[in-house]
Amino acid sequence: MNYRALNPIYARAPLSGRGAELYGGRFNAGGTPAFYTSLTIMTALKEANQVGSLQPTTLASYEADIENVCDCRDQTALRSHGMDAEALTDPTWRDQMKLSGELRTQSFARQLAASGYYGLIVKSFAPASTNEDLNFVLWKWGSLAPCRLVLVDDDNRLSK
Repeated sequence: MNYRALNPIYARAPLSGRGAELYGGRFNAGGTPAFYTSLTIMTALKEANQVGSLQPTTLASYEADIENVCDCRDQTALRSHGMDAEALTDPTWRDQMKLSGELRTQSFARQLAASGYYGLIVKSFAPASTNEDLNFVLWKWGSLAPCRLVLVDDDNRLSK
């Protein structure tokens, strides 16, 4: 199960990746859709509320069956793709996005996607996160294998 703490603005389109597309993120440049989820509810909340006080949040869960995922906890896999843990954890990535073109982590993600990866698993870098707090970032997702991601909304709450 994957979890996502959505800004309520995007709650009506919980599978869109639109916010990441508009603003960019650590693993996607602006203009490129991406879908950021976490493997636990608490990690999703930490990710969504990194700055300041807790803001209104819509929590959603997803069933995921995704093939071809890069595990960024594996240092050998990182090195084989020209990445290292220091670049992944760089806390200045948001500032760099404002000043320069593509970030090193965005380039890494773009190259993974071009090589056939649908996403990656990476440690959360949100404040108070531990090695157990993991994120799952997707560049390709849909309702069918090999990149199946389905919203869990049995009561149709988000469509009302």
